[in-house]
Amino acid sequence: MAQMQVKTTVEAGEGLQVKCKSRSFSLIIDEPESLGGTNLGMNPMECFLNAVGACHIIVAKSFAQKNRIKLKSLKIEVEGTLDMDGFMGRNKDAKVGFSEIKTKYFIEADNTEAELEKFVEFINDHCPVTDTIKNPAKLTHAIHRV
Repeated sequence: MAQMQVKTTVEAGEGLQVKCKSRSFSLIIDEPESLGGTNLGMNPMECFLNAVGACHIIVAKSFAQKNRIKLKSLKIEVEGTLDMDGFMGRNKDAKVGFSEIKTKYFIEADNTEAELEKFVEFINDHCPVTDTIKNPAKLTHAIHRV
């Protein structure tokens, strides 16, 4: 089994800003002003949904030819339902994370509806982000004093 370690480093910035680094890339994650942030970047849940959509597109483009899909264009909208009362601690019975994630595929391809439906199932079955949602990874942590 070929395993690969993927690593990111996140560091607290001003207010609710978070500086994220992976390989030689970086981005700022923040919250909207209405939630106490400075609105200088997407929030973590928006980033999460973008990761789902981006992974689906990468899988689609990587495997379209192998699946005999004549892909001309592809856009995906990803929408999550989030109960803010769970996150804010106002309702102990409410889920803290997304309760539902919906994807809408806008596909231009010279294929039948049945072929495209089968291909979307393939995408969902081969997306590492979706697999991590369906089959959660074991979470561990360690604390290091600075």
